[in-house]
Amino acid sequence: MSCPSDNTAAVQQGSFWNGDNINWDTHVIGWAVSGGCAVLTVLISLVTILQHCRNYTNRGEQRQILRILYMPPVYAIISFFSYRYFRDYTYYALIEVSYEAVTLSAFLLLLIEYVAKTGTGHSAEKAMERKDKRPLPIPFCCWRYRPTKAYFMYTLKWSVLQYVIIRPLVSVVGIVCQAYNVLCEAGGFNFHFADAYLEIVDFISISVALYGLFLFYGLTKEELRGRRPLAKFLAIKLIVMFTWYQGFVFTALEGRVIHPTAYWTETNIANGLNALAICIEMVFFSAFMMWGYNWHDYVIPGEPKTNIFRPLWDSINYADFIHEIFGSFKYYFTTLFSSRPAHGPRIADTPNGKMDFGQAFGLHDSVRKYPSKSGGALNPYYASYDDDIRLAPYGPTGGADSPTASTNLRQHLSQSSEGAGYDARGYRRA
Repeated sequence: MSCPSDNTAAVQQGSFWNGDNINWDTHVIGWAVSGGCAVLTVLISLVTILQHCRNYTNRGEQRQILRILYMPPVYAIISFFSYRYFRDYTYYALIEVSYEAVTLSAFLLLLIEYVAKTGTGHSAEKAMERKDKRPLPIPFCCWRYRPTKAYFMYTLKWSVLQYVIIRPLVSVVGIVCQAYNVLCEAGGFNFHFADAYLEIVDFISISVALYGLFLFYGLTKEELRGRRPLAKFLAIKLIVMFTWYQGFVFTALEGRVIHPTAYWTETNIANGLNALAICIEMVFFSAFMMWGYNWHDYVIPGEPKTNIFRPLWDSINYADFIHEIFGSFKYYFTTLFSSRPAHGPRIADTPNGKMDFGQAFGLHDSVRKYPSKSGGALNPYYASYDDDIRLAPYGPTGGADSPTASTNLRQHLSQSSEGAGYDARGYRRA
């Protein structure tokens, strides 16, 4: 089978300038509109980006926000070029959609930063210790998961960050296939060509990524209250949905409403309309992101403005992505070839079968090693000394207030607090 060509053999004869006047044909009008919208999108996004850079007071959060704010201008600029150079539309589209993976991954790391602020030591894992076992979201709601497991955060991060690997690889393979004329996007869902297989891989990858985001949002919506997480997510996801659905609609109109001309095929016109619509929509999405990712939350009165170069470098330096990806690899590799369990201590293993106040709200370490009853060995599941201290029974010679009980208590405290700064009486040394 041969792949139908996206382009005609004819070359567009018109140009933007025709002598001393502008040749305002339909294509040139669309060219001007898409270019003007792209410039307006860049200006709106630039205001938001520079304000975050000048008030760069929370690196962990704002470096992810800057990456998300790049999405409208990236889409607008690439869509303008795909409209202007419509015969190479497929190459530009494959490059454009790759940035979606960066944005979704940055959004997850931003949510983790928000949640981590509610845990001890700025740790999302500590915040997860407050969560009970619960069912997975639809369609896997018949299975339950425990957020306190050590592998939970690694699995969650990997479910989203895998897309930042898979999606660019799919685009690279698609570009190569297009160069050899075996991609065939215009041929529909045909398994004789590469596009069908790449679409399946991309669909599975983005479905896993979105499922991970939904799971984490449902788990931590109490911690995210006041952060407008839904608006932030919609600012990203609506861009993806609009671009995908309108592309599907324009493709469906080929041969019915959209007809070829002397210089453009049906596919050229459908692609051009999609690119023009994206340029227009990005103006509104850049304004929406200005509200959703407002810089006022990071302005500290009286503090000097920060230099813009460090924030810009942080936003394009993806070392944190690499660290998270390889951190997950390392964890699973170590778990696979190690005898250590792949999870932390279960809540039921604590003395009372549940976490105490300090554990639940991250006021101290959830797992601390204290001397066990047998002496010498360390039991990681004792959260306090209470289970080790046993006063003598009440009686004439062994009551709780008797000298024997007091002596036993002092001896116990002396032994269990050895090296911790306490003397034999249980008082802190000077």
